[in-house]
Amino acid sequence: MAKDYYEVLGVSRNADEKAVRSAFRRLAREYHPDLNPDDKEAERKFKEINEANEVLSDADKRAKYDRYGDNWMHADRMRERGGASAGGGYTSYGTTFDFDLGNLGDLLSGDLDDLFSASRRRARTRARMRSQHTDVAVSISLEEAFSGAARTATVAAANGESKRIEVTIPRAVDSGSRVHISLDDGTQVFFNISVLPHPRFTREGDNLFAELSLPFEDAALGGEAEFRSLKGRIVVTIPPNSASGRRIRIAGHGMPARGGVADEYGDLYISFKPELPANLSDDERALLAEFRRLRIENGKRAP
Repeated sequence: MAKDYYEVLGVSRNADEKAVRSAFRRLAREYHPDLNPDDKEAERKFKEINEANEVLSDADKRAKYDRYGDNWMHADRMRERGGASAGGGYTSYGTTFDFDLGNLGDLLSGDLDDLFSASRRRARTRARMRSQHTDVAVSISLEEAFSGAARTATVAAANGESKRIEVTIPRAVDSGSRVHISLDDGTQVFFNISVLPHPRFTREGDNLFAELSLPFEDAALGGEAEFRSLKGRIVVTIPPNSASGRRIRIAGHGMPARGGVADEYGDLYISFKPELPANLSDDERALLAEFRRLRIENGKRAP
């Protein structure tokens, strides 16, 4: 049974955009897969919430949904045929059979068997159109997953002809995400997303992880280093005594938050990697030798 998008978000039919957005954010946080691992019911609910928000947060889609209900995606074609007032519908086992009632006099004087045979033929045609399902594999970079991207693909339409389409891939997608497009002829196209490995970052949910190589003297004494996150250039403060593997968190420099929450990002975690100096000058060797002598003299290390 189809879901009522207003009931899914728990808002009234006259709720304004702010109320819809607020309800979506609250529910998205509650049922987010990262907060409910291995919970299939939460995953199902999260998908319903996203689907409802996609429609109710868009003024044009919402207007079509309010008028045509579950058939809102076919609103334009329905208007061309005269809209919902042109006929009625009967839904059974997931298939909608539309009966064109036309003129009452024609209905009473015509051959009912012919009328219903034609209706059944149209229903079978629409069922075949709806069953057309195409999967397209799409690979994108982490930068594209961060900012969003566009891809084109050639798919086979329900009538057997090739059709070239373009899809907008929203930001925050991850490997395993799917973008769904429903063509006018009923063909269902699913773009299966794969995010390519990145040379500097690894990703866990909305968070990013990276390493930063440091001169050993900065790791010992502290200092600053420049780093380029996916948002842009940042200056990282290095605490004194930053041993190899020490990690700091840079808030808000991870991936965009999933679930469509605007202006929210995960975090960036940077692990330090001190490096030994190479090609020492005589002066530098002398200073290191003095450093070693002082460490021994002060009892900080064995001779």
